[in-house]
Amino acid sequence: MRKDLFSHPCCLSGLSRRSFMTATAAGAFAAPLAAAPAAEESGNLAEHVDLASFRPKPAVKIMSAVIRFKPPYWLGWPGTAYPIEDERARYGRIFDELARKVGVSLEPEAAPLESDADVAAFAAKVKDRTPHAVFVMLQHINVWHWADAIAKAGVPAIFFAPIGMAFTGHVREISRRPGVHVISSLDTGAVEQAFRMVRAKEQLAATRLLVVAGGARQETVMDRLGTKVRYVPRGRLNELFERMPVTDEAREVARAMAKSAQGVVEPTADDFLNSARSFTTAKRLMRDENANGITTDCLGMVSSRVVPTPPCMSVTLFGDAGVSYGCEADLNAALGMLFVSYLFDKAGFMNDPVPETFKNTLIVAHCTCGTKLDGFGKESAPYIARSHSESNLGVAPQVLWRMDTPVTLVNFRGPHELILDTGKVVGNVQTPPAGGCRTSVELAMDRVPDCRDVLGFHQFVFYGEHRRDVEAFCQMYGIKVVNSDRQGVKA
Repeated sequence: MRKDLFSHPCCLSGLSRRSFMTATAAGAFAAPLAAAPAAEESGNLAEHVDLASFRPKPAVKIMSAVIRFKPPYWLGWPGTAYPIEDERARYGRIFDELARKVGVSLEPEAAPLESDADVAAFAAKVKDRTPHAVFVMLQHINVWHWADAIAKAGVPAIFFAPIGMAFTGHVREISRRPGVHVISSLDTGAVEQAFRMVRAKEQLAATRLLVVAGGARQETVMDRLGTKVRYVPRGRLNELFERMPVTDEAREVARAMAKSAQGVVEPTADDFLNSARSFTTAKRLMRDENANGITTDCLGMVSSRVVPTPPCMSVTLFGDAGVSYGCEADLNAALGMLFVSYLFDKAGFMNDPVPETFKNTLIVAHCTCGTKLDGFGKESAPYIARSHSESNLGVAPQVLWRMDTPVTLVNFRGPHELILDTGKVVGNVQTPPAGGCRTSVELAMDRVPDCRDVLGFHQFVFYGEHRRDVEAFCQMYGIKVVNSDRQGVKA
C-alpha cells in the first residue's frame, strides 16, 4: 500500500482529495450543524435487516386536469376531425397506469376545464391543497394562457401538449421557466419520466444520508433538496464490524458474490466472507441510525488498517438494490448517487476522472460499481471479482460496461449546482497493465473538445443519454446546470 492514499490532486488548486471534498461540502447546508440524536442499540447482530426497506417510499400527490375550449371545435388545432373525447379517455387511462408504475397518486379533475372561471377555480384549489406537483394536458392550441395561469399557482407544474397543441412560440418562454416542465410530444414515456421527477424530489426530501467520518455526531438538512445529513463517528462502524458475526446471511452473500462473478482473480474465501460482513454491518448501522443512504470514510479506514476489507462489494450490492452507498465520505458524490437512483431507477458508479490524452478520451475509474446499469429490474452487467487495487484487499468488482452505450455524468457542487455531461462507452481498461481502480471505463465525451477540460471529481456515471431529463429536473427545482463544454479550464 502506498503511504498516502490521498496525495493525488483532484482539482486545479492542488488540494488533497479529502480536503477538496470537505471544502466543497462546507457550503451545502442552509443551517449550522446540530448534534444528532443518539442511535438505537444494535441488538441481535444475527437478525436479518431488509436492504430494500431503506429506499424511501413517500406518498406523492399530483393534481391533474385537462384544459381546452368547449367542443365541438370549428377550425383551430387539433382540428374538427380530432376525436377529442376518445383521446381524453385514452390518455387518461395511460396516465393512470404511468402513475401506478412510478408510485405516485394522480388526482384528476372529473371534467375538463373549459373557461376562465374553471381555470381560476382549479388554480385556487391547487394553491389551497399544495400538491407536490400539478399535471395538465392541453387539448387545444389556443389555451396556453390558461396554462400560464396554472403555472403561477405556486407548485411545480407539468404541461403535456400532444403534437398539434403547440407551436414553438407558445412554449418558447413558459417551457424555460423555473418550476415548469413542458412536454410537446406524442411519447408518453416523457410523462412517466416527469412523474418520476416529482417522486425523486420527494424521495430526496425523505432521505437521511449517513456520513461515517470523523469523531462527532451532528445533523443538518440540505438546502433546496431537503435531504437530512447525519454525521456519525467513523469508529462506530469499525466497532460494529468487529462485533458482526459470520451469519448464515453473510455466508450466502459471500457465496453469491463469487458465484455471480465471471471469474475470481485475487480474492480468497476469507475476503468474500469479510466483504459479506461489511455488507451486513452497513445495513445494521443504517437501521440503527434510521438512515436511507450511507457514505463512509472507506479509504481512511483501509489506510489506517482498522478493517480487513474495503466495502467495495457492499457498495455494489447496495446500489443494485436502489440504496445508495457512497465512497470516501464524499457528500456531493453521495448526493449524485441518490439523485440517479431515484430519478432513473438505475445503478452506476462514482469515479475518479483520468484523461487519456493520446486518444482524447476520459477514463472513469473506481473499485466499485453497480451491475444494474440498465435498471433495477433488468439483467446485471458482467463482472470479475478483483481486489481493491490500492490496498490489494477484499473484493472489488471489475464491471464490464457495454461498448457504444451512451452515458450521462452528473456531479453536484452543493445542492444548488450540478455538473452535467454526456458521452459514449468506447472501452474497458484492464488493471494491469493500467494502474488505478478495477472498474475503469473509457468514454468518448460529447461536446467536450479536450478530455482535460471535463469538470468535477467523483462524477456519477450511468447508462443512457439523459441530458435533457437532468436539465428538466434542475429547472423544475432551481438547480444551476454547468457543462464542461461551456466552462472548460475557466471553471
